[in-house]
Amino acid sequence: MTGPTRQREYDRQRTGQEDEDENVEDGEIDVDELDPEELTRTADGELIHEETGLIVEEEQIDPGPEWRAFNHSERQSKSRVGAPTTQTMHDKGLTTTIDWKDKDAYGRSISSKKRSQMHRLRKWQERIRTKDAGERNLQFALSEIDRMASALGVPRSVREVASVIYRRALSEDLIRGRSIEGVSTAALYAACRKEGIPRSLEEISDVSRVERKEIGRTYRYISQELGLEMKPVDPKKYVPRFSSELELSEEVQAKANEIIETTAEKGLLSGKSPTGYAAAAIYAASLLCNEKKTQREVADVAQVTEVTIRNRYQEQIEAMGIHS
Repeated sequence: MTGPTRQREYDRQRTGQEDEDENVEDGEIDVDELDPEELTRTADGELIHEETGLIVEEEQIDPGPEWRAFNHSERQSKSRVGAPTTQTMHDKGLTTTIDWKDKDAYGRSISSKKRSQMHRLRKWQERIRTKDAGERNLQFALSEIDRMASALGVPRSVREVASVIYRRALSEDLIRGRSIEGVSTAALYAACRKEGIPRSLEEISDVSRVERKEIGRTYRYISQELGLEMKPVDPKKYVPRFSSELELSEEVQAKANEIIETTAEKGLLSGKSPTGYAAAAIYAASLLCNEKKTQREVADVAQVTEVTIRNRYQEQIEAMGIHS
């Protein structure tokens, strides 16, 4: 091969290589033809082709902060935002809250003149947070939900759901003609059932300022109007709490659950109170496991009558084929 011929061959190869490089730069690569083994997932969630550097997949923009923190105190010191919004406050926590502590930014006590000034500011801040009677009523209702939820010891998620249900009832004008306490209590009861943390109407009425009958009536009304579609409460959900208060073993709990499952399959649960049904199963299980508890003890924990426990107990042991 002569010199000029070799030169032409070299130029042709070089031109072909440049065309390939241009195709790569222009992104003209068929993704389907890439070898999956050559694709790598980065820490940012991108899927790249190592040989060409082509990004095959990429995640959306990270909305998180640009800084990193490795513990809670470091995260708190670097954060430049306030608390997240919440449905449990009438203004969703967006307005300013003046701290009750009479201290400055360095933790030092402030003078008496400044203290009286801060007291006036707090008072006016509370007044201007609610612009009309509607907001004041909503503030009162949400504070009632918070108070009752704290007394019942239910988690934060239940309070949020109860607040949303009350706001929906307010927007649908379901409060008219009913007490604020009654609707807020019914909303909390509905939220407990929604979140799978059942509390009986007796327990709810104990921490409420409203009678049990009104709570039940209001609950049925808002549940129907808002289309909440509540499922019947499973008696097994009461077993761990009742057993814990009675200081019964895991064996008794397992036996009580077995009794509930077996008898429910035979149709005994239909039309029965889930708390009374669970209490009777616990009483029966405690006898079978030699950890006897009296009917009075079980009835006090479950807030049902001894008669209810006796009736359900007799039905359950007959269905199980056990002779008392």
